[in-house]
Formats: sequence, structure tokens, C-alpha cells
Amino acid sequence: MVTGTRPSTATAVDRRPAGGDATIRVGIVGATGYVGAELIRLLSRHPQVTIVGLQGRDRHAEPIGATHAHLASTGLTVDTELPPVDAVFLALPHGTAANLVPGIAGEGTAVIDLGPDFRLRSAADYPRWYGFDHPHPELLESAVYGLPELHRSELAALRGAARAIVGSPGCYPTATLLALAPLARTGLIGDLVVDAKSGVSGAGRDAKPDLMFGEVNESVKAYGVDGHRHVAEIEQELAAVGSAAGVTNPGADAVDFLPHLVPMTRGILSAAHVRPTRATSQAELDDLYAAAYADEPFVSVVAAPPATKHVLGSNRVDVFVRHDERTGRILAIGVIDNLVKGAAGQAVQAFNLVHGLPETTGLEQLPLAP
Repeated sequence: MVTGTRPSTATAVDRRPAGGDATIRVGIVGATGYVGAELIRLLSRHPQVTIVGLQGRDRHAEPIGATHAHLASTGLTVDTELPPVDAVFLALPHGTAANLVPGIAGEGTAVIDLGPDFRLRSAADYPRWYGFDHPHPELLESAVYGLPELHRSELAALRGAARAIVGSPGCYPTATLLALAPLARTGLIGDLVVDAKSGVSGAGRDAKPDLMFGEVNESVKAYGVDGHRHVAEIEQELAAVGSAAGVTNPGADAVDFLPHLVPMTRGILSAAHVRPTRATSQAELDDLYAAAYADEPFVSVVAAPPATKHVLGSNRVDVFVRHDERTGRILAIGVIDNLVKGAAGQAVQAFNLVHGLPETTGLEQLPLAP
């Protein structure tokens, strides 16, 4: 059971730390999964955070090291309830958080939901893409899609909101949207096909026969061929980016998206093939992407096609764009670590904005290699 932590409030809440030494009390629900482990790893080193509680299914005062051996030195334990917290991260299966959030956020606690329950603006999309009717559609309008590069001002505005709900983006949409956002702002997306690859950690930690080593090793498999759930986010956000810029992108309304499972642990590579709405050039695209990401702390526009290893373990995104003079198409590639920028790191980035902290706090670690 998740417990609320702050007095019930109908007025604005100041979520900034009271002083340089003040810390924000944080709880993590779903701490025993891969994403939960990454949240613990990142937040345990965050200078403004104290992790005061971890919650896991059927866990009673169990040392976190029993589930995640690499986190044993934190001394944290997993239990069935949380103590009072200022912010809570939810790393739960779809359809679970939607019933929990109203009680938590209603008490003034900031909620960062890493599942899909508050990503989509329309309640009508949930039965289609996730197979359930959203129990609290009234909260979807006020929830902020937690991709800071596209919604920084809305996230920062939650500092003074009576209710702060962040719907943290999916991993595939993160890589895809950041690869395509500069094109969407210019109305260049006339037709769009996205070919994406993910490591097996994106499927979670539960045992599944088709994710066993003998099934995955030395094999690549397409899945979601009848429509992957993340298409809803990609279409929603591309349309919003174009609308905010006063342009339309015909290809944003019917995205062809095909994901693949590849035999690696972490990483996502999303390759977007765009038929532009007008003629363009490499010089124009270079200028467009340089301007879009010049001041972004975690996005790098790279000159050569990036590899997932280039961002492993970090909150970075590497973006590459190329104009094919022969076909006229645009190729835009984004690579991320699906458990960091695609999940836990991105959630911490949004958390920082909600609490008035420098956006990069606790997230400046460099990628790992080899």
C-alpha cells in the first residue's frame, strides 16, 4: 500500500528544497524490477534526495541486496508500505498506477509514473492501446508528459501546482521523438516509418520463456507487428510539437513503427525514415538540429551513425540526421540506454525540474565502455 505524506492541499505547493542542506524524501514503488534498481542507483547518489522507502510486491523488510546484489551497500530494505514522502516514483505494470495516483497526488506528493497510465492525453486511447478503461480520466489533462526536451516549462510549472503528476515517456518514444522533433517543428514529416531495436531488459525482469538466453542469443526478432503500444505516444507528441509550431506533419498521424528484440542487455536504436513534405538539404538539416539541441544538456547531435554503446549507463541521447540525395528521404537516428534516459534517468530529470533543481543534478555520469 502506498501512503500519502503531506497535508491535503487545495493551494499551491512549493516543492523546492528549503535550503542548501535540505533533502527531498523519496519513495520508490516497484523497487525490485530493473527500472526500480536504476532509480535506486541514481537517487542514492543524488545530493538533494534521501530515499526513505522502497516498496515491492510481497516484500517484508527484505534487504534490497537480496534482489539487487549490486545495491546491497545502500543498506536499504524493501517493504509493503512507504513512510511519508515528498515524491514517489512508480515503476509498475500498466493499469496499476492509475488507481494509486489520485490518493498520493491529492495529498501534495509529487508523482512520477514510469508506466503508461498518465502518458496519453485521451482516455479513449487506453482501451485501444493498453486494454483497460482509465479509471481517472479527469487527471490526464493535468498530467505532464515527462520528456524535458519537449515539456520543460510544463514540468517546471508543477513546482507550484497543488497536484503534480508526471507521466514519464516510454523508451522507444524517447529515442524516436528526440530524433524527429526538429523535423516535426518544421512540418517536414510527410510519411514516417520507424525501425527500432531494443535490448532484452526493456521487457522487464519477470521470467519469460521467449526471453531466455537460448531463445534470444544470436537471434533478432520483430514484434508488435500489429501495432506497438508506443505508437500512441509517438503520434501524440509529434502532433503536439507541430501544433505548437503552427505546422502540420501528415506523416505524424499514421506512423509505421516496427520494433525488434536484439541479443543485448541494454540500449535502444530508433531509425526513422522520413519522406519530407518538401525538398530539403543536408545543410538545412544540420542547421535545424544544431539549433534545436544547442542548449540541451543530454542531447548530442553526432556526425556519424551512433551506437547504443556510446550512451550505455548514461542519461545521454545521441542523434544523427542524414539527407539522402538519391531518394530525397531523411534518415534520423536516436540512441539511448533504455533503463536510464529511457526510464529512470529521464524520470529523475523530470523530478529535478518539478522540484526547482538544476536539471542535470545526479545525472552527470559519463557512459560506460566497453
